[in-house]
Amino acid sequence: MISKFTHAIGVAALMTLGTSAFAQEASSNRVAANTDWSVFVEDNPTECWAVSAPKETVNSRDGQVVSVRRGEILLFVFYRPGAGVNGQVTFTGGYPFASGSTAELDIGGTTFDLFTEGEWAWPATPEDDARIVAAMKRGSAATVSARSGRGTVTRDTFSLLGFTAGVEEAANRCSS
Repeated sequence: MISKFTHAIGVAALMTLGTSAFAQEASSNRVAANTDWSVFVEDNPTECWAVSAPKETVNSRDGQVVSVRRGEILLFVFYRPGAGVNGQVTFTGGYPFASGSTAELDIGGTTFDLFTEGEWAWPATPEDDARIVAAMKRGSAATVSARSGRGTVTRDTFSLLGFTAGVEEAANRCSS
């Protein structure tokens, strides 16, 4: 069983590698598209991921909708066989999260806390990743709510159409 500490180390590695994956999202390494989810593969190191952008984004401050500038907003599920990563859920909100805050992922009324660091958020354990992936396979939408370092509350809603096909494609491409 992988401890929270080990998972955190894996996430730290993901954040380092995730930045490159994030930049590659728009590159030509896309190997599949399944409705609202795309699948990407990299060879060195071997990593595969399913990723989607939100269908709806709402930003508010003091209860009022506001217009803010954000970077890429993406929800990922990563597979990295060389690092023992198998279905790691990761969210980037396109801004630095408030220090010490958590993001909340809601799938069909079931909520999960995601820990934040910089512009990245992730579940506490691999078991939480597995529960979230299972819920996403059953759901139709996933909404991530979080707070920026400037106090903006964001709510990003992702379609789960094509999620199961996308995540299974990524897992199959990275199975060894």
